[in-house]
Amino acid sequence: MQAQLAAKDIACRRGDRLLFSGLSLQCAAGDAVHIAGANGVGKSSLIRILAGLLRPYLGEVSHDGAMGLVDERLAMDENHTLRDALAFWERLDGCGDPGRALEVLQLDPLMDVPVRFLSTGQRKRAAMARLLNAAQPIWLLDEPLNGLDDQARKSVEALVALHCGGGGIAVVASHQPMALPRARMIALADYAK
Repeated sequence: MQAQLAAKDIACRRGDRLLFSGLSLQCAAGDAVHIAGANGVGKSSLIRILAGLLRPYLGEVSHDGAMGLVDERLAMDENHTLRDALAFWERLDGCGDPGRALEVLQLDPLMDVPVRFLSTGQRKRAAMARLLNAAQPIWLLDEPLNGLDDQARKSVEALVALHCGGGGIAVVASHQPMALPRARMIALADYAK
């Protein structure tokens, strides 16, 4: 079965504020979607709705295939070295080839550094390594380029292109431009109320 992700007439309310409504999307294998918009428009909330971590105010989400999420929460023990933190997830996720992710994301020199000492960009690269190792067909990426230098940015863009080229799905929420293969752009401000 190929991966699919669909959202129908999604609305998001945070407190008494309706951030957006009437948003629908349909993603099949190989699709990339760029959710664009300024800070506070609801990009992160939409990613959390698609991931099943936040209930939509209206509408429904369905998917076929495992989802992986990269957002500002690293989900790694701050007191462990990066090596131990990634090894924990590799055992849990049943990782096939952890070396590939480490090489592409240039994490080898950081393996003995405790997670709490990693910079914002290093944390993003570590989160991407975990995502790569998990082999999940649907990627939900919330501001994946924050804190990255030009080289790391190009590596992440290439990994997303490779993922989609291999039949994966990528939904990227970012206020920054991002080179995505044949990406559909959704301006979240168009759905604001």
